[in-house]
Amino acid sequence: MDHSLWIDFFDDLQNVRGRSKNTVMAYRRDLELYKKFTEKSKRVIEFFDFMKKEGLSTRSQARVISSVRTYLKFCESKGMKCPDLRELRPPKVKTGLPKAVSVEEFEKLFRACAVEGEARTARNQLTLLFLYGLGCRVSELIGLSLHDFSPTERWVKVLGKGSKERLIPLTDTLYNALEEYLKNHRSELMMDNKSNAALLLNDRGHRPSRVDIWRWLASWSAKAGFDEPVHPHRFRHGCATALLEGGADLRSIQVMLGHASIQTTQVYTAVTTNTATKAIDEHHPLSKIKDFSG
Repeated sequence: MDHSLWIDFFDDLQNVRGRSKNTVMAYRRDLELYKKFTEKSKRVIEFFDFMKKEGLSTRSQARVISSVRTYLKFCESKGMKCPDLRELRPPKVKTGLPKAVSVEEFEKLFRACAVEGEARTARNQLTLLFLYGLGCRVSELIGLSLHDFSPTERWVKVLGKGSKERLIPLTDTLYNALEEYLKNHRSELMMDNKSNAALLLNDRGHRPSRVDIWRWLASWSAKAGFDEPVHPHRFRHGCATALLEGGADLRSIQVMLGHASIQTTQVYTAVTTNTATKAIDEHHPLSKIKDFSG
C-alpha cells in the first residue's frame, strides 16, 4: 500500500474535515492493518480472510474497509491510480436495534447513585439526567464547561463529533437540577482547583474522564441490582426512543442528538415499532386467540 500521502491525509482529516484525534488514530490503525496485509498479499479478495484471522468482527471489518476506501479516494483526488478502490467492498453488517435504557431502569439508577455527601449525590444525579435527558455522548458530557450553560436562555452548548456545536434546550427538571448543583454543590467538589471551568467535577476536583463515568455507572448498576453495568450509550438510545414515543419528529431528534444523517435517527422508528408489537402481543385480546379455524 502506498502510504506517501498518509501525513497529508491525516492532516486533511483533522484540520479540514474536523475529525477528532481519536478518529484520526482509528484511521491510522485501520490503514496500518491494510498495509500489513498488502506486504503479504496482492490479492485484495484475501483481505477478508486476513481480517478474520486477525479476530475482527464483521462490523470492525466494515469500518476498516471504509477507512481504507476513504484514504484511497483521497489518493485519487491527488492524481494517483488506486485499483484496490474498485475491489474493496464492505461486508453486509446486520444492524441490531439499540438497547435503550427504560424509565424504570433510569429510576433505579437515579436512586442508586445517592451516596454519602450531598455534593457528590447532586453531581451523580446530574450526570444521569444529562445522559438520559440530553442524549449526549460521554465525550460531550465530560467536555461541558461552565461557559457552555446559558441560564437566561436555558440551554447548554454541546461540542459533538467533528467539532460541531449544537444548543440543547433544558427542561425544567434539568434546569433546576443544574442550577441547584452549581449554586450549592459544585464549589464543595472543587477542592484546590479554583480555576477549573469544567461543569462536572470528579471526587478529586478535576474534569471527569471516560473512566470516571464508566466506573460510576458500574457502581450504580451493581447497587441497583443489574446483572451488568449499564453502557453509557444506552442512555442516548433511551433518550431518542422516549422522544419518538412521546411524539417528537425525527428532524428534531436528529438535531438534538447531533446525528449527521437522518438515516441514523430512523433506527429508532424500528425500536418503537418493536416495542409496540410486543405490547400488542402481551395485552391485545386477539393475541390470546391461537386458532381462527373455527
